[in-house]
Formats: sequence, structure tokens, C-alpha cells
Amino acid sequence: MSLSNHNFGQWKILLICPNQPFSTEMENLLGEFLPFSPVLTLKQYPTRAVLQEAMQDQGCNLCFVDAESSRDWALALISDIAMLDSKLPVVAVHGSNDPDYILKTLRQGAAEFLVQPVGPDQFLPVMERILVQFRGRQGAMAKVYAVMPAKGACGASTIACNMAQYWKKLGAKKILLADLDPLAGTVSFQLKLKQNYSFMDALTRGAQIDESIWRGLVTTSASVDILLSPDQPVHGIEEAHNPAGLIDFARSLYEVIVVDAGSPYGQWNRSIARICDELLLVTTNELPALQAAQRALAYFEHNRVEKSKLRVVVNRYHKEVGLSRELIESALHTEIFQFVPSDYEEVQRALVEGKPVSGGTPVGKAIVELTERLSGKKVKAPTSRGGSLSSLFSFLRR
Repeated sequence: MSLSNHNFGQWKILLICPNQPFSTEMENLLGEFLPFSPVLTLKQYPTRAVLQEAMQDQGCNLCFVDAESSRDWALALISDIAMLDSKLPVVAVHGSNDPDYILKTLRQGAAEFLVQPVGPDQFLPVMERILVQFRGRQGAMAKVYAVMPAKGACGASTIACNMAQYWKKLGAKKILLADLDPLAGTVSFQLKLKQNYSFMDALTRGAQIDESIWRGLVTTSASVDILLSPDQPVHGIEEAHNPAGLIDFARSLYEVIVVDAGSPYGQWNRSIARICDELLLVTTNELPALQAAQRALAYFEHNRVEKSKLRVVVNRYHKEVGLSRELIESALHTEIFQFVPSDYEEVQRALVEGKPVSGGTPVGKAIVELTERLSGKKVKAPTSRGGSLSSLFSFLRR
């Protein structure tokens, strides 16, 4: 079972485990499946005073307790944790499947339990249940919108950059535009941003990253935080890294995350496609691009990417050039979610200035509409002092 199928976010973990071999086993498991979550390990069962200090000073929000090395100590410890912070999820880790003792740990305050040897088949369902409880208390985390080109030069990055800017008009306060293309990211070029750090810096920091470090890694432009791609291509990134932990960490900091992805293919991009809440596949109505879109849709289906979140966007659409809407939908066996008209001069002007496309142009209006449909909200019209006449004009423009 792969991490790419699971979104567990960032935690501050307290691991209490006097058993050294088992402590190492748990640290390896946590490092694999919660890579952006720092772990404080206590090698002995602590007194209540030491426990309270560790919980308060470190801000731990998830605890694993060795329930086997000393059962009496473990039961007392779980009870103390429940008294100090009844909302802290505690997982009791048992040495054997002893139903009576497992029940005792749950009655003392443990939220979940694991039985050694602990593997993904046990750990992942436990974390999924804890995550549901945690999100229920903490509120919703950011929605992730991934934008992927069916083939190169379809304009996916332009759409992603503009979507992130337009989201402000829908009332979102905390927005992240993440360029997660390890080979050919262009967001820094499009927005004329200086390259200081990239998502690779966040990946290499892993569990050491926190909000203060994150603020130093992102660049802010027009009230949107931007995480850039590396200056140089990063080949074979999926061999050492997975974007799941990075994206889940960012979920806890933002309301909206727009991911500019490189392509549909490979483990890195496949993970993004599975993790995101909405997946926009961008194509044009030219035959080579539509053939690439067919292949991408088949690839997503083969790799179990949820079809319900797939949205096909036809960019640079021109009725007189390329295939019609009916032919495109027939070829792709799916409805087109949004058409963005062709306007080379306006897009080039925006690129030269490093600014979003004007919302008053046909291209801008289409991307605003796309953003509205994804969010379920409408951009508020500017208020006017023109009285009834201005209201009439506003009504006629609808």
C-alpha cells in the first residue's frame, strides 16, 4: 500500500517507547507514512510532570504509547494523557492480540490500538480514522486543484497562474500556487519572480519543516503565496520523494491550493492526480493535443484516479480552427468542463508584464468562470453609486 493514496497531513508526534527495537520500527514507519511530521521519542515512561512538559512545550497532537513493556505504567500513562488533554489522540501499541488488555487501554483513554508487528495494513486504517476525528475538530483543510497539460504547450501553467489570482476575488484569504513540475516549471518565468527556494528545499527538510520555515521558502506575489520549481530539472524525483507529505503540510496552512503539474505521467504526477480534490486536464482542440488527452484519460483510469474529479478544459479554443465541441466530447467520451477562447495577443501581453490576464477580456472571463464553477461561488460585482440606472445596466449584463 502506497503513501500516494493517503493524505495524513502534518502532525507533531509523541512516541513513548522503552523498547528500543520497537521504537526504531515505529520511527521508521512514521518516517515513511508521515514524512513531514516531527517525532519526539521518549525512551522511558515519563512521570506526569515530564509528560505535561513534553505535551505543552512541543505542542504534540498525536501520541503512540508502547503498551507492552510495562502494562501498569502504560495504563497509568494513557490515563494521565487523557486527563491532561482529552482531545489528544492516543494509539496504544500492543505486543500481542490480548482482547481484555486492549479493552483496558481503550477504557483508560486510548483512541486506537495497534498490535506488533505493525505494518501498513494496520497503520493506515488507524491513521485514516484519526484523521477524520482530527479534521472534525480542527475544521476543513485546503482544497487542492491540480492543473495538468495533456501535452506540452497547452497553456496549463497560464490557466493555473490566473486561477490562483482570481481566487482572491471569490473571498479566499490564503492561497498557494505550487509549481510542482520537477522538469520544466515555468511559473517563476510567467510571473517574473526571482528564484530563491523551490519545493525541493521543502522536500529535503521533511519533518523539520514548520510554518516559520515554510514562510521563508515561498514567495508572495499579489497576496498569493507561490512555491516555485527548481531552477534546474530534477530527474528521477519519484525514486526519493513523494509529493503527498508536502501537499498535506500545505493543506493545513491554506484555504486553496492550485498545483501546476508537469504532465499526467510518472509516479510523481500520478500521486498529485490521486491526492488532489479536483483534476483539470488541459488540452486544445487540435488533433495531436486531443490524442494526448485520450491517452491521459486512459492512463488515469488504468491507475485508479477517480473519474468524478476529472475536468477537461479546452484552452485556446477557436471555432473555425480544430474540432468542434461535439467532436471533442465524442472523441474523449466525456463532457468538456470549460472552454477558454484563443487570444494570443492578450495572453502574451500578460506574460510580458508578469501579470494575470485581465478579467474583462474573453480569456479572463472564461478563467474566472472556470474558477467560479470549481468553487461554487460567484465573483462579487464592484459596488456602484449609480443608483437605479446602474442597477438596470448590471441586470442587463447578466
